[in-house]
Amino acid sequence: MLKIIFLVLMTSGLPVAIAMAGSVLVYIFWTGNLPAFVVVHRMVSGIDSFPLLAVPFFILAGNLMNNAGITNRIFGLALALVGWLKGGLGHVNVVASMIFSGMSGTAIADAAGLGTIEIKAMKEQGYSSEFAAGVTAASATLGPIIPPSLPFVIYAMLANVSVGALFLAGIMPGLLLAALMMATVSYYAWRNGWGSDTRFSASRFAKATAELAVVAGWPVAIWLLIKVGAPPRTTVMVGLVLLFVADRLFRFQAVLPIMTPVLLVGGMTTGLFTPTEGAIAACLWAMVLGFFWYRTLSLRVFTRVCLDTVETTATVLFIVAASSIFAWMLTATGVTAAIAQWVLGVTGEPWLFLLLVNLLMLFVGCFLEPVAAITVLVPILIPVVQQLGIDPVHFGLVMVLNLMIGLLTPPVGLVLFIMARITGMSIERTTMAILPWFVPLLASLAIITYVPGLFLWLPKMFYP
Repeated sequence: MLKIIFLVLMTSGLPVAIAMAGSVLVYIFWTGNLPAFVVVHRMVSGIDSFPLLAVPFFILAGNLMNNAGITNRIFGLALALVGWLKGGLGHVNVVASMIFSGMSGTAIADAAGLGTIEIKAMKEQGYSSEFAAGVTAASATLGPIIPPSLPFVIYAMLANVSVGALFLAGIMPGLLLAALMMATVSYYAWRNGWGSDTRFSASRFAKATAELAVVAGWPVAIWLLIKVGAPPRTTVMVGLVLLFVADRLFRFQAVLPIMTPVLLVGGMTTGLFTPTEGAIAACLWAMVLGFFWYRTLSLRVFTRVCLDTVETTATVLFIVAASSIFAWMLTATGVTAAIAQWVLGVTGEPWLFLLLVNLLMLFVGCFLEPVAAITVLVPILIPVVQQLGIDPVHFGLVMVLNLMIGLLTPPVGLVLFIMARITGMSIERTTMAILPWFVPLLASLAIITYVPGLFLWLPKMFYP
């Protein structure tokens, strides 16, 4: 009965959060077994969670980076690294999105913020709107895969797994996705006879490579110093001071912004702070860069960013609260257990279950935005995942990538609509432009689904 009410409300055009909470309320009135205030009580309990405090801070950090002129610096760094390759701006698009995803945590921020710069540059260079929209939309899916990731935080809370483990697990899949997308760009460049978009400059390339070397070497140096007995907090603080000095001396383009995910993941894995504290640290880092170092943020912009963050946070947490009461009622009425038994009756093979789940989530992703889909599906699927012995961290990777692909599909793909708005193309034309990019995305999904060992070794090093 509960499922029927939910489906009726959903098909009537109500937002998914209202449909979930409303179906429970109607069910309670229908059966008369529980007082109506249980709905409010369970919704409040659903968001009364310390890990969920990370959500508004991650959103704020991404918005601050997006409004502090960081996107131009990242684009310039990517241009120096790969702009001289054939199909240069296509490669720049992927590399810039990969770097920016370590700050934004969402595909929407990547597509709307960095995507505007990328598409404008590609169209000015003579690329078609279709190619520009396709590569930008595909690369935007990197946002929630490479840490930090808002969908990972929501999944971790619902599935009761470590946020830090999920963040570490997302690094290798993100690199795989980027590599396959760049291979697709190379194929287009070869087929169409494209050349490079900028001359190779040994000095610019060397400087950009040196910046990446600094970003990669800094945490290694800090870790080695801590291993030999240096005080962790003091070592990190001194290392940061030296980093700022080096940035001023060598006029680095994007070292400090790129350090965001390094500081975040490094702090969590070494125990310096929890994921929630890490989200706060990311906000402080973004404010220091925007207000004091680059001086690209003003109080007026900061106020607007805060209001946007409040709006986005309210939407996300309302969905989480509504899903909490919905999941609780599904469990109380035995629906979750019945679905688990039915699935296990169909198959007890993990590989076949993952195949069916992939098909289900690709379908659901066409109609629900990722946070809503995660909050609906996790309580239903996690019991089966546990019974089949599938690693919940691995399952989180599979789920999030599936739902990111859903952002590119009609009728409710938000990235699809953003691409249509930026390029000025129709939804139909934008959809056709994105279709070829499902090849690298689905290939990555297949590898991540069936070769989990390639991606789980890193989180298992720190979260055995």
